[in-house]
Amino acid sequence: MSVTNPSKQRAGSVVILAAGHGKRMKSAKPKVLHPLCGRPMIAWVLDQALVLEPERVVVVVGHGADEVERAVRALGLGERVRFVRQEPQLGTGHALQVCLPELGADPGVTVVLYGDMPCLRPETLRALVATQVESAGRGLAILTAVPDEPRGFGRILRDARGEVTGIVEERDATPEQKHIDEVNLGVYAFDGPGLVAALPKLSNQNAQNEYYLTDVLAAFVREGRAVRAVELDDHEEGLGVNTLAYLAEARWALQLRILEHHLENGVFIEDPATTYIDHGVEIGAGTRILPCTVIRTGSKVGKDCEVGPFAQLRAGAVLEDGAEIGNFVEVKNTRVGAHAKAKHLAYLGDGEIGARSNIGAGTIFANYDGVKKHVTKLGERVFVGSGSVIVAPNTIGDGATTGAGAIVTRDSNIGAGEVWVGVPAKKLPGKSSGAAKNDKDRRP
Repeated sequence: MSVTNPSKQRAGSVVILAAGHGKRMKSAKPKVLHPLCGRPMIAWVLDQALVLEPERVVVVVGHGADEVERAVRALGLGERVRFVRQEPQLGTGHALQVCLPELGADPGVTVVLYGDMPCLRPETLRALVATQVESAGRGLAILTAVPDEPRGFGRILRDARGEVTGIVEERDATPEQKHIDEVNLGVYAFDGPGLVAALPKLSNQNAQNEYYLTDVLAAFVREGRAVRAVELDDHEEGLGVNTLAYLAEARWALQLRILEHHLENGVFIEDPATTYIDHGVEIGAGTRILPCTVIRTGSKVGKDCEVGPFAQLRAGAVLEDGAEIGNFVEVKNTRVGAHAKAKHLAYLGDGEIGARSNIGAGTIFANYDGVKKHVTKLGERVFVGSGSVIVAPNTIGDGATTGAGAIVTRDSNIGAGEVWVGVPAKKLPGKSSGAAKNDKDRRP
């Protein structure tokens, strides 16, 4: 699939159908809000829409409409996205009918997407629009595929010349038609005025008493408008998420793309099969990600770091260049300074760790008092002994040390170079840490 004219890849309007209940998901959450690699499923579809630089994006909502609208608005797209409510849901054609006031008389090339199809690639949609503009003229371009198992899909009907003449749903297909391999994915690029003219003429005289968008295709054929098909090179792109099993398939497909992106940018991922990196994570070149590591949206990792194995970086985790996070370490809303290390069995929540500090095994930043979260701040070259618990809020100055098993109570505020030990931890009189002594020795 190739695109020959980049100037003809823009859509005037994109309509995203997101009103469905998703009963097969067996979840109270609206289907399009189920999470995929750190963001709701519909966010991936909005990315698809925005690639086409449309004048308007219309999201058709229904089940859980308020929740879906809030989630979409939280993505920060502002007035670029408009909402239309479809109540009740009477089919795909009806979903477009309720959009007519937003579309106007001439919405330009109008692309129809689905809130549960997160895997379509930008180049696929650009090819679809370019095909409509360059080949179909006043007609229609449709997205098709030849899956391993076509069961459940509408089949593409063609004449002796290979021209698309219609779509037949599987339940209405003859035994011969059911042997057709090419299927309809329901993604279209319409001539806008033609679509607007056809929608009011749709009929619900069918077994489901619904209005079908495929009937617009039939109307275009009757009017002599060209209908062109764009076949997917990879039918996995057309995966529609109707069950939690399909959600898992979509997550893996998108995860592979994320991992490939980081690999191409110089991140060494030792075992992609056990590495989970969410959308939007930044990782610098030269960093090593070891097996069984989870890096969530909102994390940022610098150059030449090491993360894992069995590590988790949660939202707000920032690793500066050369930092190392090891096995069974969890970092949340904490900045880890350049070349600082936490190599074993630690929880670092709501903290700031200075450059070249060392966090011993079993360390806990006790950041939550049952009501509020509090911050722990460590200076540079701090040495935190194994099994230390630092109760926030707290600060530990440059070059300070805590002994193994120390419980540093809140607001202890350890000074630079001091050594604290015990339960509760107390300053050792006349003692200074090795790091502080070495700093003094290096002074001129």
